[in-house]
Amino acid sequence: MINFANPIYLLYLVPVLLVLAAVYIRGRVIDHRNLRRFGRPDVIDPLMADRSRYMPTIKIILQLTGITFVMIAASRPYIHTNSDTTYQTEEETVKGIEVMICCDLSNSMLASSTADVKGISRLQRAKYLLDKALDNMSNDRVGLVVFAGNAYLQLPISPDIQAAKMLINGLSTGIIPFQGTAIGAAIDMSLNAFDPESSFSKTILLITDGENFEDDAIAAAKKAAESDVQVNVIGIGSAGNPMPVPVAEGSDQYIEYNGSPALTAPDAAAAAEIAKAGGGIYIPGGASDAVSQIDTQLDKLAAKEYVRTAIPSDSTDLFPIALALAILLLSIDIFVPYIKLKWLRNTKFFTGK
Repeated sequence: MINFANPIYLLYLVPVLLVLAAVYIRGRVIDHRNLRRFGRPDVIDPLMADRSRYMPTIKIILQLTGITFVMIAASRPYIHTNSDTTYQTEEETVKGIEVMICCDLSNSMLASSTADVKGISRLQRAKYLLDKALDNMSNDRVGLVVFAGNAYLQLPISPDIQAAKMLINGLSTGIIPFQGTAIGAAIDMSLNAFDPESSFSKTILLITDGENFEDDAIAAAKKAAESDVQVNVIGIGSAGNPMPVPVAEGSDQYIEYNGSPALTAPDAAAAAEIAKAGGGIYIPGGASDAVSQIDTQLDKLAAKEYVRTAIPSDSTDLFPIALALAILLLSIDIFVPYIKLKWLRNTKFFTGK
């Protein structure tokens, strides 16, 4: 029998799916209504060889199923190793703080984090630092926001450190449709993700190369500090070394601008200003003691005692399986187009003949 350590997330599943399904249906109705303005659908359809009646439905099914597995993963499913014994979900009292991790996924994060153009990418360095830092946050409550041109909440504040680690390890620049570097929007999103009624000490751990082209990150950091939320910044990249941006992780081809490779240089000074405005510190991500600096800074915040649920020791955690299925389905959705597939363009389904 499958049990859940955090069943509260399952309560959110049905409302979320219903809202998304309602938005999809409304969009399809509006689409058909607009199409009918140009004439009879049976006359217009043959003129639109690329239009597919079925691909949008396939995509929404993939999206809703993927989201379902994300919610299931968040609820931490597990099964008992010994099926003849009944176990109760365990509770434990710990002390911790709330940390909202805010990770930059702009294309510039694909550039090398070292002085070597073939060095480890800034994104991989960020993942490494966050993975090691999370090892020291076992009693904290963490969340995850990712950003490029826009900011997106990936994980609400939760005591599930393993969920945060798996989500971070799966991050890529391709999961955000709009490129850019909106650090201010990311800080605002992180700030809004905290429960204002919570008495936990709160901090935002922003990891970025510091290049901000979208908004006023300083003002956003000051707003966070005024709300008693500390903003600490981890700067990624080798300062003073402009680097070309690969078209994809590990690629030997680079994004071009006006016929030449587009170069990106970390802005450590700007990142330090954001941390100062947010009442936190700036930590160079390339430093050998970067993880230790993160741990020391977070230890300065007062920890609050709270009770959390834990999976029984004699059990098998199904979280990795649920999350892997979610990532698989959502990855497939990325490559499934809304238009008809080329090899199906001349195929007609359900013609009645």
